[in-house]
Amino acid sequence: MHLYPPFDFAVFLKTGAALLTAFILGGLIGFERQWRQRTAGLRTNVLVAIGSAAFVDLGMRVAGTDGSVRVISYVVSGIGFLGAGVIMKEGTQVRGINTAATLWASAAVGAFAGAGQFAEAVLVTAFVLSGNTLLRPVVQYIHRLPITPEGAEALYRVHVVCSPEDVTEARDLLFEELERHHYPIREIETLSEGDDVVELAAILVPTTAKTQDLDAITAHLERHQNIESATWTVSTES
Repeated sequence: MHLYPPFDFAVFLKTGAALLTAFILGGLIGFERQWRQRTAGLRTNVLVAIGSAAFVDLGMRVAGTDGSVRVISYVVSGIGFLGAGVIMKEGTQVRGINTAATLWASAAVGAFAGAGQFAEAVLVTAFVLSGNTLLRPVVQYIHRLPITPEGAEALYRVHVVCSPEDVTEARDLLFEELERHHYPIREIETLSEGDDVVELAAILVPTTAKTQDLDAITAHLERHQNIESATWTVSTES
C-alpha cells in the first residue's frame, strides 16, 4: 500500500509547464507595474500567478475538475484580501485600486495556467497589459477635461472658514443656506482646525449643481460676521 501516489514524470512536466507559464506571464504583468513603481510590482504579481497556478493544479490532481473549480473559487475570494492590503486612503483620494485589480487579474492568469489552458492565460495577460498601458492615454485625456455640471455628475463641497468659537454658528448657517437652495447635505466635515481658524466643508449629495447657485450661496455666507470666507469646490473623488 502506497502512502503517497507514485511519481509520474508526465504529470510533473505538466505542473512545471503550468508554473513556468504563470511565472513568465505574471512577470510580464509585474514588470509593467514595477516600471511604474506601483506598490505591488514584479515579485508580487509573479508570486500571485504562481501560487494560483499551483493551487489550481494541485486541486485538479487531487480531486479532478471539481477540485480545481473549488480551488479557483477560493483563489478569487482570497486574492481580495491581498488586494485590500495595497489600497490606501490619502485624504479624499483612494490609491492602489488599479494595483489591487491587477493582482486579481494575475491570479486569473495563474488559474488558467494551472488548469492547463495556456493560450487563454496568454490572452488574459495581453488584455491586462493593454488595460494598464493602452488605456492610460485615454484616462489622462479624460482627467484633463474640465469638470462641468453638464458634463459629469460630480461631488461638490461648500467650504467656510470661521473662528473656533463660531463653529456651531457656521455649521447652522451652512446647513440653512444649502437647505434654502434645495441642496441636500451628505455631511459637514472639519477639514482643518487651528487656534485661530477652523475650516468646515459641507459635502453635497452627488448631483449636478448649478455654479450660479453655489456662487450665490458662498457670497451670502461671506456676508455673515461669523464667517471669515466661503468658497466651493468640485471633484470626481469621494
